[in-house]
Amino acid sequence: MDRSTCACFTGHRDIPPEDYEKISSALMQVIDRLYREKVTTYFCGGALGFDTVAAVTLLNGRRRYPELRLILALPCPEQSEKWSEASRALYRRILASADEVRTLSPFYTRGCMLERNRYMVENSAVCVAYLRRRQGGSAFTVDYARKKGLRIFNLADYV
Repeated sequence: MDRSTCACFTGHRDIPPEDYEKISSALMQVIDRLYREKVTTYFCGGALGFDTVAAVTLLNGRRRYPELRLILALPCPEQSEKWSEASRALYRRILASADEVRTLSPFYTRGCMLERNRYMVENSAVCVAYLRRRQGGSAFTVDYARKKGLRIFNLADYV
């Protein structure tokens, strides 16, 4: 896979539901721009919050751009174990619609989320983030992406 055609998503899990539509709209504008630059494959960690908004937005974007691909990079099989039934149902729909699912650890470990984030960055040329705080896993991922020379789009700057 040509890394120059790949982007990854990272962002906070706790997003107010009233912001979903604004974030999705800003994200679609970034996807439109990146599509014109031949970026068609997106890595997503499949978590709650921004990952879910990003996956759904990308899948809906296939109506406009059928060649968009979604690769779920899951940290471990039991990621959704403690989620609500509604969140798990949406997660199952996203899993079923993804082009590929890559599970990076056979079981949960303390470092499996970071391993997942590094994997997505190392296989991408662009990082599309929703980052409002300079701490936590998303901040680490954006910092790592910056160190690796990825272009960064922070949707928090647009919303």
